[in-house]
Amino acid sequence: MALALFISRKQTCLRRITKRGSSSPSREAVSFRLLALWALLASPLAAAAANPLKPPAIVTEGVPIIPPEFAPRLAQYQNTRAAGFAGWDPAGRGMLVRTRFANSLQLHRVYEPGGRREQITFESEPVDGQFIPKATDEAMLLTMSVGGNENDQIYFLDRAGFQTKLLTDGKSRNRIDAAADDGAQVVIASNQRNGRDTDLYVADPRQPGSMKMLMEVSGEFWDAADWSPDCQKLLLVRYVSANEGYPAILDLKTNQRTDLPLPTNEKAAIGTLAFAQDGKSVWIATDARGEFRQLARLDLETKQFRWYTSDIPWDVIDLDVNDKTGLVAFTVNASGASRLFIVNPDHDQAYRELEIPRGIVSSLEFSPDGKQLGFTLARPDAPADAYSLEIDSQRLARWTYSEVGGLNPASFITAVPIEAKTFDGRLIPAWFFKPRSASAETKAPVLIQIHGGPESQAQPYFSGTTQFYLNELGVAVLVPNVRGSSGYGKTYLKLDNAELRDNSVKDIGAMLDWIKEQPELDASRVAVSGGSYGGFMVLASLVKFGDRIRAGIDNVGICNFNTFLANTSAYRADLRRAEYGDERDEKMRAIFDQISPANHADKIVSALLVAHGRNDPRVPFGEAEQIAAKVRGHGRPVWTVFADNEGHGFAKKDNADYLRAVEAYFLKQRLAVP
Repeated sequence: MALALFISRKQTCLRRITKRGSSSPSREAVSFRLLALWALLASPLAAAAANPLKPPAIVTEGVPIIPPEFAPRLAQYQNTRAAGFAGWDPAGRGMLVRTRFANSLQLHRVYEPGGRREQITFESEPVDGQFIPKATDEAMLLTMSVGGNENDQIYFLDRAGFQTKLLTDGKSRNRIDAAADDGAQVVIASNQRNGRDTDLYVADPRQPGSMKMLMEVSGEFWDAADWSPDCQKLLLVRYVSANEGYPAILDLKTNQRTDLPLPTNEKAAIGTLAFAQDGKSVWIATDARGEFRQLARLDLETKQFRWYTSDIPWDVIDLDVNDKTGLVAFTVNASGASRLFIVNPDHDQAYRELEIPRGIVSSLEFSPDGKQLGFTLARPDAPADAYSLEIDSQRLARWTYSEVGGLNPASFITAVPIEAKTFDGRLIPAWFFKPRSASAETKAPVLIQIHGGPESQAQPYFSGTTQFYLNELGVAVLVPNVRGSSGYGKTYLKLDNAELRDNSVKDIGAMLDWIKEQPELDASRVAVSGGSYGGFMVLASLVKFGDRIRAGIDNVGICNFNTFLANTSAYRADLRRAEYGDERDEKMRAIFDQISPANHADKIVSALLVAHGRNDPRVPFGEAEQIAAKVRGHGRPVWTVFADNEGHGFAKKDNADYLRAVEAYFLKQRLAVP
């Protein structure tokens, strides 16, 4: 999914990683052939004989042929593109970016702001990666999985020798945690030992077969966040849940791990963290002192904290330390938008803010000379692009200019924040996109888009699909952050845990009430959509509010918590139990039976679209099969779109384009759009 490109590099799902090359036809060639075929399908009989819009890896049931006249305009919105900053060239010759020019995201070099993009990888699968620190030969580490199975493999790309070498075993799940500043070592987290536990290994990034066990882990989840400047220690964090984590230091000489203190006896979340320039202290973001993750500096000798953002009522999201000056750059998530700050630890002034356009910043990194910051900036009215900012002059430079499919950028509609009062009196925040055609005389139908996680946060990212709904279908889009969403403090984050799960579904009722109060919206024409946990929310909303919702789109969603937890990949089962509850406990199992939509399929009276990848390691494909069969068994209309070469979401452009077309046509029909 394109949004994955903009998540902070500190999150494990987007560690800079990747691999090799392919000979698949270009996106432009494929699009031309498809459009030509659509034009030839003049009769219903011809359309029934061949569906050129549907890729060969996709199997459908109940889905009609998408009319030829529906596709060309939608194709423009699907051909918007984005680019993400993936790191600086260690030799100072530009930056690495991740973008798509064919069917999947690949790595590219850009040598100057606004310069040409030189493609480096040419795989059919999405690729991620990074330069090896201090490498003067442009050597890189790459990661890639196959068919969405998320068993990422790590490769060494020797650009000077034109060779790619596999570093991992070719079958287990692996990730790059941290590379030493001298480029000689890298920490790889891998479940190769037993397929369940993720151990930490150290390896020479240029040598296959060099992985050596660093820390064997059983039943816990550890991440190596940073190397000390002398490359003798590792900064670790043990992740338990979105509400609980524990930092530690591993001495590589003695192999001794020392837990770091926190200023509370209560459970606390640990966000981003890094060694200070001198290696004698650690920068850490934690909510140990309040509702939000504040930035602190922990002295490793005295164990004393100095707090820097106590007066900022928002979470610190990302940080990077300048290894030349000691300056620290960090971002906060201020009600969905990023603010960028600089800390000079040697001055009394706590921090100063740097001016950036309104948007969402991720993948923050100082340039090799320490004079610039590189990052991805996702704006609400345009696709994300790679940028840099000079620290002293605060001059902003845009390195990539992503295309918008030939559309007029002035036509794009941005979201406005709203709040709706829910059943217990709380205010539920949401983003509202209103089509220009909506009025009291011409009421707009509404799509409620529910994010996954569950501890994610909906932010006003640009989406070509959303703009199509607004400008071409006249459908309003409402994107709530129901209880359990991050970004609004740890109390709000905990409000949906375990037996409180159903309360987040009740918050969708507040959205329906808000829609009914708006004179320009049609409360009788409402649909819901969501992916992963958002898919559960869709199904649960159809169970609870089926008389108020016409249709639902469930993308890789959970329909039965008991079967989901029993069948999700072994490496992540306990992580999910920490969030949702443990199905092995009889009391919790009974609660899951009560709230799981699969057990109430008879109450789903709305039209349903179910999409899923057969290789999904997170939400097993059986969840889609289960809910589709049960709802169909009660005589309800169900469209299914299943992909043989996808996992937790559709990452390949041809598959994603087809699914978006089916979703758009489904909404057009079910919401009675002219």
